[in-house]
Amino acid sequence: MPKLDLAQVPQKTGSIYPEPYASMMKGRSSLRLGQAGGLTQFGVNLVTLEPGALSSLRHWHLNEDEFVMVLTGECVLVEDEGETVMRAGDCAAFPANTPNGHHFINRSGSVAQFLVVGTKAPREVATYSDIDLKVEIDGTTARFTYKDGADWTGPR
Repeated sequence: MPKLDLAQVPQKTGSIYPEPYASMMKGRSSLRLGQAGGLTQFGVNLVTLEPGALSSLRHWHLNEDEFVMVLTGECVLVEDEGETVMRAGDCAAFPANTPNGHHFINRSGSVAQFLVVGTKAPREVATYSDIDLKVEIDGTTARFTYKDGADWTGPR
């Protein structure tokens, strides 16, 4: 496999979240390294968080495992048990179907970067812990619902 040229990997910004949540992801970007390398069984993303940025809404996955390793800077892991400062070399693992909502926040004054490795399940459900929102992903189609399964039309 040839070496990936990070300068040639498109930077992904924005979010698939519906508003008002999509705009909350300002300052987060990622390089989809696994996709650039042709991987199909798991994803590998290099995530960059500007100061003040969130990695995502706090969530957990039904079918996908996630592993995170901080590469540079400092961010805060927020999960059900509380908050943990994460620095370069620190790792966290989130097994599938474990309802412990998590995300990262960069509360420092410097850029933070971390690597995310995760399963690419053909069908996935993510539940957002702090709001009434779920997403069902089937291939490339994402459907947002309330936690009770009703179609999402906006914050309740």
